Amino acid sequence: MNKTLKLIVRIALLVVLVPLIALAVVGSFKTEGKDFSIREKVIIEHSDSVMYVTVINDPADSVILRTPSEDLSVKAIKSETFRTLAAKMYSTVTAPHQDGVGIAAPQVGVNKRVIWVMRYDKPGKPLELYVNPKITASSSSMIPGVEGCLSVPCYKGSVPRSGKIEISYISLETFRPVTEIVDGYTARIFQHECDHLDGILFKDRADTVYIDEAWAAERKEFEAQGYFKKPDFLD
Repeated sequence: MNKTLKLIVRIALLVVLVPLIALAVVGSFKTEGKDFSIREKVIIEHSDSVMYVTVINDPADSVILRTPSEDLSVKAIKSETFRTLAAKMYSTVTAPHQDGVGIAAPQVGVNKRVIWVMRYDKPGKPLELYVNPKITASSSSMIPGVEGCLSVPCYKGSVPRSGKIEISYISLETFRPVTEIVDGYTARIFQHECDHLDGILFKDRADTVYIDEAWAAERKEFEAQGYFKKPDFLD
């Protein structure tokens, strides 16, 4: 084969292979992340507007709480299932018998990277929704602070956290990655909720853990009214 023919063959291979490689790369980008599993869709669709919150002392719940969560694909984020999950998570964390400052999807039985966070650093302290959040950097200075958790009811503890973090997540407007710097109490909430997505609970990081007697008394009153019962379809 002469040099001219070899050159023609190489050019022809490039013409064929380059588009295929590009298509594969683009395809992998579009499918990055996961859809909701069938079980997760059942939980989302069949739960009441205020969802059951998983608790660490329930063996089945504990498995969910200790399982690292997966990113959602853009297709899944655009779905009606996602919108339903987001709305029900909001109703759950703001319900009087829960009344939290944040919630993560594993706490309602869904191992996907979705959280609501109360933004103490913004006017009105709004609860905001974040998808596929990841802490990409954090300050070395650790600040102790008291934390509790809806999934570890009636317990609180002193937990050292970074005072400032950099967090990335997917914009719900552009569906592209966004990065921002957060500090103070809001940074603590982000760290707490992102820990949930990695199967970590606050008590794993706490220097001390104790029973909050006032919370225990309040929870007992709500239990007497029928709250916190696990739905039959989750057993």
